[in-house]
Amino acid sequence: MSPIASLILANAAFVGSHFLLSHPLRAGLVSRLGEKAFLGVYSLVSFATFGWIVVAFRAAPMLPLGGGSDVAWALASLLTLVALVLLVGSFKGNPALPDTPIDRIAAARADGVFAITRHPMMWSFALWALAHVLVWPSARTLATAGAMAFLALVGAHLQDRKKERLLGASWRNWEAQTSYWPRLAGFAAVGVSTWLIAVAAWLGLTWVHLWLAGIPAGLWRWL
Repeated sequence: MSPIASLILANAAFVGSHFLLSHPLRAGLVSRLGEKAFLGVYSLVSFATFGWIVVAFRAAPMLPLGGGSDVAWALASLLTLVALVLLVGSFKGNPALPDTPIDRIAAARADGVFAITRHPMMWSFALWALAHVLVWPSARTLATAGAMAFLALVGAHLQDRKKERLLGASWRNWEAQTSYWPRLAGFAAVGVSTWLIAVAAWLGLTWVHLWLAGIPAGLWRWL
């Protein structure tokens, strides 16, 4: 098997196992194993398939298919900053987080990053994937970033459908306040503290990028 074929298969296993364990297989496995044992199986499968991705990614050729211009880097830098704003803001008041009490879901309001989208965490992953495709569109990047974006965005859509069935009016009330697709006007609702944390995290992560990947990113590319 070629390195790229192995990487594609690894990504398919990671994405496919997430969908299967989160939706059609979950109820049956939880009833047989119990919630804690199921979560253990879920975590084990996730770590195993993600580890396969890492090994296959490193083995695959990294020759770019194009891109990598300063314009692409500037756009990717902006996208990763926006992604971190969404990610940082998603941890506060997110009714989609596991084990959120139904009364908190019913009382949720679309403030902060949730004025942009009700799935800020998932969109942050998708934007991060897109940024990597822009600056290094190699076959291995396209395969892996595409799989991660697909998992994030399709997973978010399936999460809505699942929670509509399980939570009924409480979740539909939340959906009525928010949007699946990002709304640019919503950025006006993001607080200063979220931006400051995101910028600090962005500066730190893009600086570490040089040591982890051997490629300067963000502002450090031009400094």
